Amino acid sequence: MTTTVYARVESPLGELLLVGEATADGTGGVRLRSLSVPGQKGGVAVQDGWRYAPEAFTDVARQLEAYFAGHSTRFDVPLAEGAGTEFQRRVWAVLESIPYGSTVSYGEVAAQVGASGAGVRAVGTAIGRNPLLVVRPCHRVIGADGALRGYAGGLERKKLLLGIEGGAGRSEP
Repeated sequence: MTTTVYARVESPLGELLLVGEATADGTGGVRLRSLSVPGQKGGVAVQDGWRYAPEAFTDVARQLEAYFAGHSTRFDVPLAEGAGTEFQRRVWAVLESIPYGSTVSYGEVAAQVGASGAGVRAVGTAIGRNPLLVVRPCHRVIGADGALRGYAGGLERKKLLLGIEGGAGRSEP
């Protein structure tokens, strides 16, 4: 049996809401289920029955702090399983493979999941439903023309994240 736990962490993006699954006895650690920013399109809100447990997210908070300070380029965070459709999980796997400081286009992601052409729109929708902003780097996906497009947390936050990563040019994953 699992319990939903949450914490709030300050960041350059605003106050992050971290949501995870913890085993009822507390011995299995926490698996991150959601990381959202204030005003995020499709972001989660704290629900009745969730337990406030900032101590459960100490490692995640430390990794986020290192990332935002420019001292870390990756996350090693246990993730909750079962979120999203099979197609969304395929798209999210591509996001996880985009190297720090690199960007790819929506069309390139679509080609990697076998959904080129009209499938680019479906890929954009799947990316927009990513429940793990920052940790699963959907901010690294840009328009084919290099323009910043779509980000559930807002384009200013996407720009900030790419700036942290030195996100100048595009490169292939």
